[in-house]
Amino acid sequence: MSFPIQRPRRLRSSEAIRRLVRETRLAPPQLILPLFVCPGEGVRKDIASMPGNAQLSIDELVREAEDCRKRGLGGVILFGIPERKDEIASEAYDVNGITQRAIRAVKKEVPGLLVITDVCNCEYTSHGHCGLFRDGDVDNDATLEWLAKTAVSHAEAGADIVAPSDMMDGRVAAIRNALDAAGHTQTPILSYAAKYASVFYGPFREAAESTPQFGDRRSYQMDPANGREAMREIALDLEEGADMIMVKPAMPYLDVIREARRTYEVPLGAYQVSGEFSMIMAAAQNGWLDLDRTILESLTSIRRAGADFIVTYFARRAAELAGG
Repeated sequence: MSFPIQRPRRLRSSEAIRRLVRETRLAPPQLILPLFVCPGEGVRKDIASMPGNAQLSIDELVREAEDCRKRGLGGVILFGIPERKDEIASEAYDVNGITQRAIRAVKKEVPGLLVITDVCNCEYTSHGHCGLFRDGDVDNDATLEWLAKTAVSHAEAGADIVAPSDMMDGRVAAIRNALDAAGHTQTPILSYAAKYASVFYGPFREAAESTPQFGDRRSYQMDPANGREAMREIALDLEEGADMIMVKPAMPYLDVIREARRTYEVPLGAYQVSGEFSMIMAAAQNGWLDLDRTILESLTSIRRAGADFIVTYFARRAAELAGG
């Protein structure tokens, strides 16, 4: 024959056909919006490096949460910015801390919206590290007590899921044991199991006011060069009782997401982090990229790699685009 019988372009010839045979779907319930909560009332402090995002007082946060519910998003993940920071992250596990109060407000005013909480210390320590800093490094085992207390306080405030992001060894077991002992046996743990020491966190550190005052986090977050190590970290967290796992960042680590999907059958999330968001926004604002198409393509690539759900600052706009 002078021409092959197979013509793949037939199945690309119209939007209706492309939609029919599309392999990867993006839907609002797969999207989680990060929100930053701060003290005060009527506060909406724009984050310069993350256009469209802001630090929000609890009343403003509740309004955002209601908007997320109306859009059909999968939920929100909360990051607290305390009024006072100290060397022992005391406001992280204070039952009346900013995050705990925000959880209670959202669960009261926006019932049915899934609330995930970030369990870490970097926003609450005066030095910006994720735990007790001692002898030039973070003391792993001492930090576990803080994390466990924080997770319990979040569960007691009404959090649906707690998500430890600190990368301390043994944190999942410590949190699971503490939750169970406090009667929160049904509270799931979403572990940031493979969290890399990434340059892409820069804008987040402005948003959460969590930049380390000295040194860096490479002694506890993962080396970006390592892929096999991520599978080991995930295995350890699952052995310790994690119910779900997450890879962070997302697009620079699509290979890790893919390998995690092939290896493990538990729900898998990915975090399209602040640097990914800000790069796309900057390119779009300069006219170099079509924003809506880039949002959809970037998030679809993460889903295609194997993520069941995505934490993304584009969640609201992506929900509109996916719904259309």
